[in-house]
Amino acid sequence: MRNVMTDSFEEIVKEHGKAIFNYIFTLVRQKELAEDLYQEVLVSAYLAFHTIKEPARLKGWLFTIARNKCRDYWRKENKTKQFWKEEVYSYSTTVESPPLPEEEVLHKYSTEKMVESVKALPEIYQSTLFLYYFKDLTLIEISKRKNIPLSTVKTRMKRGKEHLRPKLQSFA
Repeated sequence: MRNVMTDSFEEIVKEHGKAIFNYIFTLVRQKELAEDLYQEVLVSAYLAFHTIKEPARLKGWLFTIARNKCRDYWRKENKTKQFWKEEVYSYSTTVESPPLPEEEVLHKYSTEKMVESVKALPEIYQSTLFLYYFKDLTLIEISKRKNIPLSTVKTRMKRGKEHLRPKLQSFA
């Protein structure tokens, strides 16, 4: 004997299932991943189906579940990628052999030339580029430190790089 809730859920899946799958597929662009996420959406929807009070909002509710499942996947994926980047980086820094003396000299020389090239720029661009490239500050940190809008920092970075590019062509 079948359950009324199961019958009505099956009807809803028949009615909206293809649209939900297509929506997920457009978000993730991978058929297998879309199929997995679609299954997760159906399980979540089935488990919470009894809480629906307004059947008219059912389609929107299903799409919201689908969007949230995709977001959860992306968050999880980004954390995994970040973990691997950090692990690989920490491993590579402990395993790498020390640079050759010639490489150290070349690196020091190119850094000095880069600093000279940046110092030759107008002060408005010089300070922004120096903070970004040599002090490793983010654009937001530079904006706060210099008390100027972020858009101004971005503009100064772009124009500073444009001034710097011809001077650095000799390094290539």
